[in-house]
Order: sequence, then C-alpha cells, then structure tokens
Amino acid sequence: MFSSRLFRRKTLDHLLGETIEPERQLKRALGPVQLTLLGVGAIVGAGIFSTIGTAAAGGADHTGAGPALVLSFALVAVACGFAALCYSEFASMVPVSGSAYTYAYATLGELLAWIIGWDLVLEYTVASAAVANAWSGYFQNLLGMRAIRLPSLLRTAPFDYKPELGRFVMTGSVIDITAVLVVAVITFVLVRGIKESASFNATMVAIKLAVVLFVVGVGAFFVNPANWRPFAPYGYAGVQLFGIPILGKTDAGGHPVGMFAGAAIIFFAYIGFDSVSTHAEEARRPHRDVPIGIVTSLVLCTLLYIAVAAVLTGMVPYDKIDIHAPVADAFRLVGLPWAQFLVAIGALTGITSVLLVMMLSQPRIWLAMARDGLVSRGFFGAVHERFRTPWKSTILVGVVVAAVAGLLPLRFLADLTNIGTLFAFVVVCSAVLIMRKLHPEFARPFRVPLVPFVPLAGMGICLLLMLSLPPENWTRLFVWLAIGLVIYFSYGRKHSVLARLRAAESAKQE
Repeated sequence: MFSSRLFRRKTLDHLLGETIEPERQLKRALGPVQLTLLGVGAIVGAGIFSTIGTAAAGGADHTGAGPALVLSFALVAVACGFAALCYSEFASMVPVSGSAYTYAYATLGELLAWIIGWDLVLEYTVASAAVANAWSGYFQNLLGMRAIRLPSLLRTAPFDYKPELGRFVMTGSVIDITAVLVVAVITFVLVRGIKESASFNATMVAIKLAVVLFVVGVGAFFVNPANWRPFAPYGYAGVQLFGIPILGKTDAGGHPVGMFAGAAIIFFAYIGFDSVSTHAEEARRPHRDVPIGIVTSLVLCTLLYIAVAAVLTGMVPYDKIDIHAPVADAFRLVGLPWAQFLVAIGALTGITSVLLVMMLSQPRIWLAMARDGLVSRGFFGAVHERFRTPWKSTILVGVVVAAVAGLLPLRFLADLTNIGTLFAFVVVCSAVLIMRKLHPEFARPFRVPLVPFVPLAGMGICLLLMLSLPPENWTRLFVWLAIGLVIYFSYGRKHSVLARLRAAESAKQE
C-alpha cells in the first residue's frame, strides 16, 4: 500500500484540467518562431564561446579532442536529438508547464516525478548562477579593454575552489557585484511578462547569431587545412566509468582524452533546448509549435557549433587554442585584434539570453510542482493578476541565483548541470516507452519515429555520457537528491493533491 502511494500517477485529463483554472492560468503568447528563439537563446552561449576551447585543447585538465571536436559536437547532437524527439512527443500530448517532471508524473509516478523535479531545480539553479558568473567575467573583460577596473572587493566571489590543491582559497573580494546586478535586471524582466521576456530574448539572439555568423564567415578565410592534421590527436575514444578510464588514451593525470571525452565536456553547450518544453502552456498552438521549437533550435545550433568548431581548429592549431577566450583569441592570433571586441560583445549578449531562458524556465517547474501540492501552492503556484507570470517564485529564483552567483565558487559544481540534465533526458526517453505501453490510445500530434530504437538509443548514449563524468559529480547528485527526499517525505507526500483526490474517492466508495 505504501509503495503504491509513492508511485501513483496522474492521468492526462487531470494534467490538462489544471491549466484551465483562471487564477493560475498562464498567458498563451508564444508562436513557433518565439519558441525556437527561446531554444536558441538557451543553447548558444557560454558553451560556444568558452567550453569549446577546453574540449579542443590538449594538456592538463583538457580533453584533447583536437579537430575531431566537430565529431564530438555531432555525437552530442545525436544524443540530444533522440531526447528532443521524446520531449516533442510529450509536449504535444501534455502541453503544460513542468517539462520532464510532468512527463514523469504521468508515467513513472509521484516519487520519481519529485526526484526529477528536484533534479531540474538543481540544474537550472546551478546553470543560471554559473552563467551569471560567466557574464560577469566577460563584462569585466570588456571594461578592461577600456582600462576600467572594478574595486577589488566587488570583482569575484569571496572564495574559490582550487582543484589542484583540493581546497578553498580566499580571493580577497567580498561579492561579484556585476553577477548580482545582471540577475536582478533579468528577474525584473521576467516578472513583467512572458511576451516582454520573449521579445527581449529575440533581440539578444539576433545579435549573437550575427556575431557567430561573423566568426564563421570571416574566420573561414584564415583557415589553414594543415591545422586539421592530425584530425584526432588523442584518438576517438576517451571513455571512463565513475572516473576509471576503460577505453582510449589518458593524460598525465589519468583523465581520458579524445573525441568522446570532448563530447562529455561540450554537452554543456547543448543544455537549453529542453527548456522550450517548459513553456508549452504559454504556446498559442502547443501541439504543433512546441515540437517545431525544440527540433528547429537543436538543428540550427548543431550546425552553428560544428561550423565554429571547424573554423576555430582550422585557424589555430589545437594545442595553441586559448581555453579562456578561444574564439576571440583566435582572431588575435591571425592578426585581427579588433575582432576580439566584437566577439566579446557577442559572447556577452549570448550569455545574457542563456541566463534569461534558464531563469524563465525554473519558476515553471516550481509552478507544476505547486499545482500538485508537493511544494507550497500559495507561494510557488501564485500567478500575477496583471502579468500572468509566476511572480513570487520568479523573485525567489532571482534572489537565490544572485546569492549563489555573487558569493559562491561554481567551478566545482559545473558538471552537476551536465549530470542533472542527462538524468532528465534518460527519464524522458524511458517515459515515452512506458506511455506507449500504458496508453497507446492517447492522441499524439507528434510521434517519435522508430520506436523503440530512438528512445533506447537516447537512453544508452546519455547514460554513457553520465558514467563518463568524474565520480564526485555522482556524489554531489546523490547528496542533493537525498535532501530532496527529506523534503518530499516531510512535506510533499502529506500535501499531495493526487493523494487527497485518491483518499476522497476511496471515502466515497466506502
């Protein structure tokens, strides 16, 4: 009996019925173009402007994919593509907020839905704070080009984690003030309304896409094909299981290097397309527009990533790529230092749009969980009467992200974003198979092709990438999930709306 309560599932009729409550209804204002731009806004950012350098270069703490980085991007695109198709089927069936959390509730039951929702909270919080820190770094870099420096007390977090020392060290600063300020501005925009947020995002996406196309178009004239040889200097493998290398070469520290190792690192660059599904309830025609937004944004970003990777490794030998500002530094090395400023502007704009979409998505997860009674319905489920946005949870998210970004070092937590997202992808892929078995009769405006191959392949590749992450990330994930289970059993299970409905039905039958 106890086990059945933990794995009780919500019906699709129940899920859809929740969206018609007038006081909790979100505004349907997004079309396919805006949804696609939200996806692009979430994907193209810090990954293409910074992570790409670490994945391509060789040496300590770098994966050494070299020119084969284009294959790393293609491999991750395939994994994300399988997951994107699964997300699209669910988003067309259940056009409500919540993303993977909602899908898990309909297929795997309440406990696993809570675990996924709690995992998504971690993913979006850590990702938002990390992106805010990256924004601060680029902004201060731009100020430095104009010989402007902030006071040392306001530049960074008060302490940092040094992996080579295995401990925290003081930075001499008090707070990263620019990270806090950008989060405050984004929070204000998000509270104002989804239409305003989408328009703001569309402007930033247009700017950063123009800069990315500039990088590809101008950089192509400086490509030296000799830099693409050897194509895979460290091989095509680089697979590890819980930190133990099992296939391919390793560096001096015993870390895997190669094309697959590069894929595990640059997976961060693809995080974001799933956020489109969290806005299904705000789409004008969700059955059609959400799948278009998910798939189109993923395909577009994949083509851009592969093009930038090819140009970057063609402009600069892979072992000479700067890991901190790889794209901007490449133009300096080929004699175009003026382009460094332009690329920095594009990077700053791109990171801003990523931060906006990440912080836009998290309150929608809280909203879905609040509707189910697993968190406070009065606070997390509150929708502003005028703006029709989940304003209380949006402000809370802004406060938490600002505090984390301004006060805490995030380098040692960065991979948590990867492992959390991969976990969500595995659940969604498996949920498609379960839903096809449980309810084959439900209408599916968008259907995943080649079932069961696509869901199983998506699960397999994502699990392999998860196992390739350092073991400490699994430890941190389990600690976070343990905290979530304490909250669920002390509050969520007792206040579950579904539990009360089932209890009322049982009482009537008696």
